[in-house]
Amino acid sequence: MDRLFYTTLAHKSLEGQELDNPTCARILSDASLEILPLLDAAYQVRKHYFGQEVRVHILNNAQNGHCPEDCHYCAQAKSSQADIEEYGMKSDEEMLQEARTAYSQGASCYCMVFAGRQASQARIDRLKRILAQIKSEFPRKEICVSTGFVTNQGAMELKQAGLDRLNHNLNTSEAYYPNICTTHTFTDRLNTLLAARSAGLKVCSGMIVGMGEEHADIIDVARRLRAVKAESIPVNLLVPIEGNKLSPQESNLTPDFILRTLCLFRFLNPSAEIRVAAGREFHLRSLEVMALYPANSLFLQGYLNAKGATNARTLRMIKDAGFTIKSELDLDELIGTDNPKALLKTLKELRPNKAIGNMTIKELRPAI
Repeated sequence: MDRLFYTTLAHKSLEGQELDNPTCARILSDASLEILPLLDAAYQVRKHYFGQEVRVHILNNAQNGHCPEDCHYCAQAKSSQADIEEYGMKSDEEMLQEARTAYSQGASCYCMVFAGRQASQARIDRLKRILAQIKSEFPRKEICVSTGFVTNQGAMELKQAGLDRLNHNLNTSEAYYPNICTTHTFTDRLNTLLAARSAGLKVCSGMIVGMGEEHADIIDVARRLRAVKAESIPVNLLVPIEGNKLSPQESNLTPDFILRTLCLFRFLNPSAEIRVAAGREFHLRSLEVMALYPANSLFLQGYLNAKGATNARTLRMIKDAGFTIKSELDLDELIGTDNPKALLKTLKELRPNKAIGNMTIKELRPAI
């Protein structure tokens, strides 16, 4: 493939030109497009806006379960049989303390996520109080809240209380949405983003890849988020939680396809914070670090109900690739002394055929 194609992708993105559908489809599916030059083209765009910086987010699952919605991908949905730990809303002090911990661990954004269909006035009033407490202690730190559907008035109240970002993921395209949820619509979600935008809040919204969608659905979501000028875009990869209705479509959740998807989101949303989100460790495997070339953000400490890599492992991955984090804290100090140690082989590993009596260890092993 002529290298001019890759440089043209980066040039068009940096010039603010929106790629056409055939080009977007090629990025996702054309095997003749090599992944390394494609990643490099996306990296040129990422570097222009964010340099070598990685923005770290930490989630607080402020309320778990008891949700009336049937989102098929979610362990908290009423349709899920996942064995999760259910609890009501955490106390103000518990959420404030988690904010302190998040910022002390290098997070640039603290994200509070609440289960449920929508933000009632009582919840908004409670959030306003919590937001005021956090902002009084950390005035320069970002706070993001995910609390279901929000009206224009509710979004305005949260903005006035100090909220920086409102999260509400589109998750998939409008055409495919009925396949993953029946208790609300794509339009309901889009309206919440528009309410956040009208209130002057930053918009955090993304999708979940691997729910059986077509390439056209992924392209559509990336375009929708460009249209609403989403400042933060988490690209989630369906996590295979036992008990949920959906399981990953293994045919398209390969590391190569995931990296292509991240590149597509970068080209179509050049100045947005693209986050390689849930499932990155599980699906990207040995190529996880490559996601930092199109993406400039990730989660630390796992996700809502699924665990992730340890903090030290993730931070070390960032440093080893030559990146830094957006934080007043030193990356080396955050990694600390948790350095990997060499493991010595045991005698059984060194001498697998050593005789024990009249038989070797190998011969003593049960037949498979």
